[in-house]
Amino acid sequence: MLEFPRSGIPLVIGGSSAIDIGDITSLSFELFTKFPKEAVGGETASKARSRDRTPLTTISDVVQIVPKDFTKRAAEALEDNLNAKYSNRVIQDTGLAICVYDLLKTSDGHIGQDASVVNVNVEFRLVVFRPFKGEIILGKISSSSEWGIKVRLDFFDDIFIPPHLMFEGSQFNVREQCWVYTSEDNELFYDKHEWVRVRVEEEEFHDNTPTAPLDRDGAAAPERKSPYSITVRE
Repeated sequence: MLEFPRSGIPLVIGGSSAIDIGDITSLSFELFTKFPKEAVGGETASKARSRDRTPLTTISDVVQIVPKDFTKRAAEALEDNLNAKYSNRVIQDTGLAICVYDLLKTSDGHIGQDASVVNVNVEFRLVVFRPFKGEIILGKISSSSEWGIKVRLDFFDDIFIPPHLMFEGSQFNVREQCWVYTSEDNELFYDKHEWVRVRVEEEEFHDNTPTAPLDRDGAAAPERKSPYSITVRE
């Protein structure tokens, strides 16, 4: 049987716990349908113009096409399998995968001796969410506590404003359970579901790969953190 190299890129499931793969694929389709699909390796004028402002990453992987997908066009079967594997997953040190942008290269299909699947080597580009430091993001307040404010987007909810990055004079109102900015003239309440503009300060990736009990020497399992989080300021 022929063997094909894997991409070797670690994946962490659950980049956005509130959204499932179907939701984020629909969102991706809505955002990126203005870039028409072309043949493998092709690029339209609109895609070339958008290339610099669309966050893309290039990945090589092996796709296994099962018999039920044999009736699809080759490019469609490959994209469906890649989207099912990568969409709404966090790729370490790369960002939150949104959807396949295009296919760059594909190999001939190879059928293994002990299986009915077709193995295809694919090089493709993936749209990822990874805002740069200093970028302005518009989101909604999802919750507040004395430790800060949590902000969410439609497809990502691990954005946090710590107290030291809020406007000077901001205080947490225990009764209202929200932060309040007091100026000379009035008070501004950061209520839940209010829209806010924030500036990206830093990002954090956490590797949540599970460890075997023997590797922990009897210690408790480490606390599971969000695989990708963003710290912002007002």
